[in-house]
Order: sequence, then C-alpha cells, then structure tokens
Amino acid sequence: MAELKEADAAQLHQEDVDIKRGEDGDGPPAGDKAAEQAVKIEAAADSDARPSTTMSERHVSIQTKLEGLEMLVDLNGAGRKSCPLCPEEKFKACYSHKLRRHLQNLHWKVYVEFEGQRMCICHLPCRNLKPSLSGDQASGRHVAHYHCVVCSVTIARKTDMISHLKRHVNKGETEASYSGSSDVTLEEPAPSGQAYEIMKELGTNVQLLPNHTTPQKSDTYFNRKMKTNRQLVFCSLAVLAEERNPLECLDAFGATGIMGLQWAKHLRSAVKVTITDISDTCVKMIKENCELNNIRVDGGSRGPRGPDGAGGEAKVAPNATVEVAKMDANVIMHLRPFDYIHLDPYGTAVNYLDAAFRNVRNLGIISVTSTDTGSLYSKSPNVTLRHYGCHVVRTEYYKELAARMIVATVARAAARCNKGIEVLLAVALEHFVLVVVRVLRGPTQADESAKKLRKLVHCQWCEERVFLKLGNMVDDTLPCNCHGSLPGKTAVQLGPLWCGPLFNTGFLRRMLSAAVQHSMDDIQPLVKTLICESECTTLKSLVHGASALTNQVECGVVIKTLQSGEESGPDQSGKRKTGDESGNVVKKLKSDASLEHPPFYYSIHRHSIRGMNMPKLNKFLQYLTEAGFRVSRTHFDPTGVRTDATLEQFKSVLTKYSVPTYTNATATQTSVSTEK
Repeated sequence: MAELKEADAAQLHQEDVDIKRGEDGDGPPAGDKAAEQAVKIEAAADSDARPSTTMSERHVSIQTKLEGLEMLVDLNGAGRKSCPLCPEEKFKACYSHKLRRHLQNLHWKVYVEFEGQRMCICHLPCRNLKPSLSGDQASGRHVAHYHCVVCSVTIARKTDMISHLKRHVNKGETEASYSGSSDVTLEEPAPSGQAYEIMKELGTNVQLLPNHTTPQKSDTYFNRKMKTNRQLVFCSLAVLAEERNPLECLDAFGATGIMGLQWAKHLRSAVKVTITDISDTCVKMIKENCELNNIRVDGGSRGPRGPDGAGGEAKVAPNATVEVAKMDANVIMHLRPFDYIHLDPYGTAVNYLDAAFRNVRNLGIISVTSTDTGSLYSKSPNVTLRHYGCHVVRTEYYKELAARMIVATVARAAARCNKGIEVLLAVALEHFVLVVVRVLRGPTQADESAKKLRKLVHCQWCEERVFLKLGNMVDDTLPCNCHGSLPGKTAVQLGPLWCGPLFNTGFLRRMLSAAVQHSMDDIQPLVKTLICESECTTLKSLVHGASALTNQVECGVVIKTLQSGEESGPDQSGKRKTGDESGNVVKKLKSDASLEHPPFYYSIHRHSIRGMNMPKLNKFLQYLTEAGFRVSRTHFDPTGVRTDATLEQFKSVLTKYSVPTYTNATATQTSVSTEK
C-alpha cells in the first residue's frame, strides 16, 4: 500500500501544465508506476543539488491567477477529488467546494511573488525525504517547499526563498528558466547582457539595471526615495540660473545621470552640465541615457556624439548638450571652476568638501547630500566624531542637530579656503540630509562664518538647550534648574555646531516659484513649510510670479500669484554680471534674510503632561502666538514646534490648555456616590 500511495503522489507531480487532470483514469499499470516512481525520485534528488537547466514547463505550483490553480482539478465535476499540490496522506480526496477552499486558503495565500508570478507552497514529494533513524527513507517526513521561478530549485523557508530571489536579481537573472516565461514582460537586454527597465522622472527617462537598488552590488545605484532630494536640488539650480547664466554646474556622482539630465533637459542653454563618475559602467550608462533623452554627449577627447551617429536614421536636433567624463570627483573639482556643485556620494561627503571649495566661483552654490544617517542621527557617535569632529547624543531635535553639524563641517572646509558661506536651505528627512550653501569669497566672510560655530549646552534631563557663549559656564547658561534640584551633572556640551539660520526666505520663495513653473507638485508643500519655518510664522503671504490673479491656501500659507513678474528676468545677452552687480546681489540676499528664526524646536508629545489631554497642535500654536511668542511648525518633526519661548514657558502654556484625562469619569463616579 505504501508503494501504491507513493506512485499516486508521483503521478500527481507532473511538469506538463497542459495535461488535464480530469481526463486521467485510474492511471497506468502498476509496473509503469514503479518505473515512473524511480525516475521521479532520481529527479528529486538532483533538484536539491543543482538547479534545473532544462527549459521545461513550469511547475504546477507557479501560477499567475487563482483560476490557473483551480484549473489543475476539474472542480465542476462530481465526486471526490485530490489536491494537485498535496499527497494523499496529507490531504484526502474531498468534494469540490471543500477542495476550492483548500486551494485558496492553503496554497494561494501562502506564496512568494516575483514579477507577477506566485510561487505557491507545495507539499508534494519533490524534495529528498528526510531519512528516519532506522535509515528507512520511505518513512521519512515530506517538507513543504517553494519552487523557484528562475532556476526551479526547491527551498523550504519563505524567507530563504526571498533571499534566493534577491541574489538572482543582483546577478541580473530575472528571466525564468521555463518556456512559460514569455508571459513576463521584460525590456530589451542592455549591451552588458543584463535586462534593464525604463524609469521616467520629471520628464527624463533613464534605464536601470535589475540590481540598481543595491549600492554594494551595482555601480549604477538609483534610489526612488530620493526624488524629493533631486527636485529640491533642481529648484536651487533654477534659482541660481535666474541670477546669472550660463552656469557651469557639476553632478559629481552621476550613477545613472538622472540629476544632470534633468538639469540639461529643463534649463537647456542656461546651464552647461558636466556629469562625472569614476565607474566605466556608470559612464556608459549615462551616455546611453543621454541618447534616450535626445541629449548630445560631449565626451571631451573622444569628440561629441551628434545626431548623425551610427544607424543612418534621420534624428531630430538634440535638446541640450551634456559633458560626460570618467574622472574622480576630487580631481575634476581641483582642475576646473564651477558655479554650481552637487555632492551626493554614498554615505558621507566630508572627503570632497575641500576640493569643492577649492575652485567654486564667488556667489556660487554648493549642495551637499549626506545619506550616512547612522552617524548623523546619533546612532554611531564614534563615527560622528571621526567624520564630523562633533560630539552628539540622541535628542528630541536630532534631525536639526544633524543639519547644523553638516553645516558646521561645510563652514570649516570653506574657511580653510578663505571663503565664507551663507546657508540657503537645510532639509533633514528620513533618508537624507540636504544642505545648500552660497559661497562668499574673502577672509572677512570666512571669519564671520567661523564665529557662528559654537558649542551647544544640552540638559539630559529636561532636554533644554542653548548655544554656549564665550566666557559663560555650563551650569549658569541653561535656564532650567535641573542642575540644582538633581544630583550630579545634568548638562553636556555638544558640537561644535552651526548657530546661525538654516534658511533664506527670499531664496525659498524663488524656489517655490521654480517648483510651480516646472510643475513639481510633490515638493511645493515642503517648500511652503520651509518658508513658514524660516520666518517662524504660521501664516505668510508668498509672491511667486505666475500668470493668474488667484489666492491659494495650502499648509497654512496664502500664495498670491501675479499676472506678470515684477522682478527682472535673466540677462538676455548671456554675459556675466559685473562686480557692482554681484555686490547688489549680496545686498539683496542680506535684505531677504529677515529676523532669524529661533534655533531648534520642542516636541509637543515629548513634553506632554501625564494624565492630561493636550490640545490639538494647530490650537496650541495659536495659544503660543496669543501669549506673545513667535511660533511655527517644522519639517524636521511633524509634532515639533519651533518657538522662541523657553522650555519652562512652553510647558506652562501647554499645561494651561491641557484637560485632565479622567474628568468626566471622576464626575460620574462622584455623582453615583452621592446618589447612594
């Protein structure tokens, strides 16, 4: 009986999906079953050792729809039927309604998905049986498993199968090894032999390798979550292009080249874009992406790649010209001057700051994107001290602490080149910290920037904080009385950090205008929040030249659109502005900078009173304003409040408008007790 059951189970495990189970009779004779069983056991033994190399039909457990799984059995027929993915001893034959629930709940819902294919769990004896202690293999236990859609190997654990598929993706092996893989739509193979996909962002197409999300395995790394970062950098460059053009801008770490291609495609003749990378694969991919977007490539010594290239087809005129160079970022920044430099390495950018300030032009802009959030957000203090020379601890305002730490490092690098900085923008989100600064030449400007690097005194008990002034002692600086009421030392010194403002209101307004002009709807709420934060207010009228006379209210900001821009456009002659005009730009920037916003913010949840229901955040902002304090929300923390009030004043207003949690319950209990 055991041999007959194994033969029936082996018969159910067929590799051909075109065989109809309903047409099968009682099966071939017992002699044929025994021969077939021997073949199946031998094939199962080979499947654990190596993946299948034959282009046979896919396994029956791999389906795209539930109907395909139900078609393996004639569920409309009468009588009892067996499960096509379970042996007889595990799931006995039953009627159609029960078998349909079994297929849906056990097999279809327990799966691993890959490129539209579901690898449902299989209980057939496809793997080697685990022998018992007596050495009898037939009495061993079958293990549930999944069949790989790429290499047909069988793996028991779901997490192991997911890791196995990721290894296939990193190697570029995404095409299944069965003939049914034609259902999976793939792009044409790249010249390197790997399949790629086309991604479109801001009207720019780039091709991506299958392992583009793994920076350790791919040179052409691309992160979809950095879209906000790319749009903020684009808007900052668009604002600079309005001040003077043409600009020589550098994307120092091209990877796929999407950022430089967006600059060239939308700003056109206003910018001269240079994209550089040290990897041959990246340079080749950038040139292919340029052809994909109809952008002419200027490769330096190799000569430009014009529209009359190979192929003999009549192509349209290129949209713009981009220079692509295979060179280290430090080398090209030492060799050539630029007006705009963007640094976005994998991790920290401190190794490239000295070269960036070496040749950047006066009133140019440097944007720095740092993705080493582990060291920036105080998870690795020793790495923070090694890279940034700052001592930090975990605080409620850790994101702004990271931004000020990067600005301090940038200011020190600029001062070494006798240059100062003006911070235009500092954004810290979950995945990155972006800092945009304007470069001001001269030792006087360098000294002014260096004076804004100070230590921060932080109370570890109540999290009150204040920048340390020269000649002040730590215990006398903090307004809180934790040092006197608690034993031991409660305050620590953090930094040195940047103590100046993190935003320039005028620059942010022009960035909002550029975002509206280029239809960047994703970052407009963020830029409006930054404008309110820069002026520390909850309601502000913004002017961003447009073509309609309308008022829009969004995120507490009233935006007035004018029929014609009042500001003069860029110089049509294309000439650089003279020294007097550059001085006027500096005066204009100083006039844009209004009253500095207060440093840091308080989290309303961190300082809430226990047993009290605190007011809504917008209501609380109104209460602080009525109390005479400057107040605004912050992009660093959705529950944070930026205000010039001290922590004691902040808590007093919060306590005043908080309601006890059990007020109603206590009143009910007292009324019941009085009635008794």
